[in-house]
Amino acid sequence: MKMTKLTVLAATLGFLSLSNNVLAAETQTVSFTQISSEAAFKLAHEAVSQCEADGYKVSATVVGLSGNVIAQLRSDGAGIHTLDSSRKKAFTVASMKQPSGNLMKLIADKPIMQPLQNMDDNLLFLAGGVPVQLNNAMIGAIGVGGAPGGHLDVACAEKAIKKFF
Repeated sequence: MKMTKLTVLAATLGFLSLSNNVLAAETQTVSFTQISSEAAFKLAHEAVSQCEADGYKVSATVVGLSGNVIAQLRSDGAGIHTLDSSRKKAFTVASMKQPSGNLMKLIADKPIMQPLQNMDDNLLFLAGGVPVQLNNAMIGAIGVGGAPGGHLDVACAEKAIKKFF
């Protein structure tokens, strides 16, 4: 009888130690879904095409959740600065988890928040950066720059997103 209780106790302790190792491993990793390079390229191309159809020469950049560039495309004749502005708008969305235009409005409405725009050289609080979502989860961000107004950059980005997502 003592041997059976001892065996059960040893088995229980062994199981608990194994399950703790599994739990420890699970808390050391994170899984997430991110936009693929193929989808990012198609999205950037579609955003540029949407703006070109409206007569605007723009650049579009798609970044992953970490803010790293996955795809970038510049219209023929778009200003050189549009590559950087579109990237920064997309980075801002990835970093701050909201459209870049919302942040522009935030610092305009609450001047005490203006230092936010100086936290990182890659942030750009201008309209044109939009989250890319799949099943209500952010999988990346797109930034468009070069149209004569941030609202037009946003429109091109949103039309492209709507086509694919």
